[in-house]
Amino acid sequence: MLDRAAAQARATALRREIAHHANRYYVRDAPEISDSAYDALVRELGEVEAAYPDLVTPDSPTQRVGAPPSEAFAPVRHAARMYSLDNAMGSAELDAWFERVARDVGDRECAFVAELKIDGSSLALTYADAVLVRAGTRGDGTTGEDVTANVRTIRTVPLHLLVDAPGGVEVRGEVYMPKDSFERLNAEQDEAGLPVFANPRNAAAGSMRQKDPAITASRDLATFMYQVADPRALGLARQSAALEWLRHAGFKVNPDIRVCASRDDVRSFCESALERRHDLPYEIDGVVVKVDNFALQDELGYTAKAPRWAIAYKFPPEEKTTVLREIRVQVGRTGALTPVAEFDPVLVAGSTIARATLHNEDEVRRKDVRIGDTIIVRKAGDVIPEIVGPVVGLRPDGSRPWAMPVTCPSCDGPVWRPEGEVVPRCTNVACPDQRLGRLLHWASRGAMDIDGLGSEIVARLVEQGHLHDPADFYSLTAERLAELDTGRTKKDGTPVVLGETVAAKIVAQVEESKTHPIWRLLYGLGLRHVGSTVAEALAGAFGSIDALLQAARVEPPVPGDGVTIAAALAADPVASVEGVGPVIAGSVRAFFANPDNLVVIDKLRAAGVSLVDTGQEPGRPQTLAGMTFVLTGALSHYTREEAGAALKALGAKVSGSVSKKTSFVVVGEDAGSKYDKALELGVPILDEAALDAIIETGEPPATMDA
Repeated sequence: MLDRAAAQARATALRREIAHHANRYYVRDAPEISDSAYDALVRELGEVEAAYPDLVTPDSPTQRVGAPPSEAFAPVRHAARMYSLDNAMGSAELDAWFERVARDVGDRECAFVAELKIDGSSLALTYADAVLVRAGTRGDGTTGEDVTANVRTIRTVPLHLLVDAPGGVEVRGEVYMPKDSFERLNAEQDEAGLPVFANPRNAAAGSMRQKDPAITASRDLATFMYQVADPRALGLARQSAALEWLRHAGFKVNPDIRVCASRDDVRSFCESALERRHDLPYEIDGVVVKVDNFALQDELGYTAKAPRWAIAYKFPPEEKTTVLREIRVQVGRTGALTPVAEFDPVLVAGSTIARATLHNEDEVRRKDVRIGDTIIVRKAGDVIPEIVGPVVGLRPDGSRPWAMPVTCPSCDGPVWRPEGEVVPRCTNVACPDQRLGRLLHWASRGAMDIDGLGSEIVARLVEQGHLHDPADFYSLTAERLAELDTGRTKKDGTPVVLGETVAAKIVAQVEESKTHPIWRLLYGLGLRHVGSTVAEALAGAFGSIDALLQAARVEPPVPGDGVTIAAALAADPVASVEGVGPVIAGSVRAFFANPDNLVVIDKLRAAGVSLVDTGQEPGRPQTLAGMTFVLTGALSHYTREEAGAALKALGAKVSGSVSKKTSFVVVGEDAGSKYDKALELGVPILDEAALDAIIETGEPPATMDA
């Protein structure tokens, strides 16, 4: 047996040799030794460390899967903000970006770097003394989640850099799941009776957030790194040089990258990438184009959400042909009948689709799609399946236009299409599909936010007679839920039950929902025309369900015979609430006039669900009084409803549209037209970090440059 000094020397040598061969195998795809020889080196290192446990280091190859399961992901702050990218949806928008860059750069030489846009999940890696010390998700760009234990299991992530990095370094890139690994994972999930992933991007993101690193290790994730957070600290002057440094440091860098001297070179690369996208072993959804020179990047600067020196050229939606087999009609919670196309499964933009909504009968007629047609399908935004139209030349003889059924496919009740509306509705409030839709809506994130009550579980509870209306959620017990048959089976054919752990979490979520603000309850009840914004307005105006009920019983005068519209509106306590009006007020009155709905409200009251708003936090200063905020884009720390509620607690008004009267626009990831409108009107823009500061301190915001 080696003495300690010899063991330490041998462990150091083994780690160096293993790191070299791991880089050759996992990163460069050019192994120098056999798998068995590599395994023997790792095994020997493990034996040395077992004999002398104090010699184990964080960057040891034996520690790739060594952390215990975590119950939570701690926040981690990035060395510099991780910006999202503006998108160019087509060649015209790419050309417009080139023109903006040329205008600012002038006559100076400006090369570009074109990189494939990997369809994965963003990642930031921090190294101190060349050793991996932290890995974080992108989060809001400023603060992400600490996923170090999980990232250590990814073989293409070096635990120790192959070069020196004095003072430490943070690098960024993308973690993704190769296509073959994705197919294998979904096959395993399906065989085990578990839900499959929609696409490799979702699978990679979900695998990164596993509480048990061993599960992440089994998912066969990979990475491509493409950025150094502070390249100047390493003496790097160009993005192309930073990519080369990343390669030498031991990272996997996508080999399909081109330094382009002109915009024509960039266009050529984009065209080539589009042609080759399906031949690659991983998913891409476009090309990222960056100004190569860091000094020019500094001059070009940033908007509130994205660098001006980079653009993501997004590929046009991929289109495939398939055969339309059926048009089925779904019945929603409000009785709305929606036609849904079912077609032969086809792989589009990274996942297999077999269904797409046709929205309404008028849309079916406009597109003239018929059962048996060969149809063109795609994903809008590479996400939502849609039917472009039929290939009329391949239409079978004898096909007939589709027509909406005259009775409900769920309950066989009568169908009515209100005048001036495009959606017909089932008039039977006891319709089974409507009931299921109402129950799912009640538990949804935007309403009572009861986590864990998905469509499968709620449907099984309805089938077994446990749920009839939203109040029944509050009589569910952990014992009953634990034994619930999920409808899936194990390999041996035995049914999969929900289990005690999941059941206990659901019951806890149900209990917590009892104290939610009443706008959530009001929205969850599903009154027609009452979305979350209107529900908040009504809750703010009346403060309790009972007060709203009494107001709804007031019959307003009808305009005419000396009664003006303004007078009638003023006499209606519901319609006079800002943002409501007579149509919504009529819907509110109709809801509370239905005795069945009053029974549900009484059951909720008896179950202990709060029907009264507690108001803002006691003593919370109204420091934002008189200010109007607009929220746009995805926020990482809050839902928009949560952020809006926090701002309102400080006295602010939260609006759904941007105008000259808007005080601030809070911009999250993938912000849309509201962000553009704010820029156009010169409205001050805040990022999520500024929103965090407002909510935490209660202080009015300082403006940011747009």
